[in-house]
Amino acid sequence: MSLSRRTKSLGRLALAILGMGAAATAALAQPTPPTQLGAFGDWEAYKGTDARGTVCYVISAPKTKEPAAAKRGQIYFMVSTWPGSGVANEPSIMIGYPFKDGSTATVEVGADSFELFTKEDGAWLNAKPDEGRLVAAMRASGELTVKGMSRRGTLTTDTYSLKGISAALDKLAEGCK
Repeated sequence: MSLSRRTKSLGRLALAILGMGAAATAALAQPTPPTQLGAFGDWEAYKGTDARGTVCYVISAPKTKEPAAAKRGQIYFMVSTWPGSGVANEPSIMIGYPFKDGSTATVEVGADSFELFTKEDGAWLNAKPDEGRLVAAMRASGELTVKGMSRRGTLTTDTYSLKGISAALDKLAEGCK
């Protein structure tokens, strides 16, 4: 997929993400569409608002998805920051299918492995210190792998390029105040 086509696709996805987060509290604040802060290799940085205030994130789609024929929705890895809520560099996954109830997802980057709790089609780390370790490992590596089990029992493996992640995260820190 070309960078401009991928950028438009991720931009629409980013708008949908903000809309989902703000839908439940729409009476409190109106979200603003995200503005792209830049594209960096295989990662893009955005800034917008949701019900919690300013939200910034970097986002990427996987380079490979196994099994390739599995029917799935949107798949991405994201690192988010909400300055007003004291949240910085929170990694999360949108896997494109409902996870198997009670299952975990695994992220492997470099020599490190991280276990994430799952809910519906998303996954997050349990402990804040693990967030910092994962982001540091991402900055030092070239590839990240996500494994998860669908509600139907399909094991998936998605591989992401980390080309540009450091520049994207630096732009996030600079532009999200």
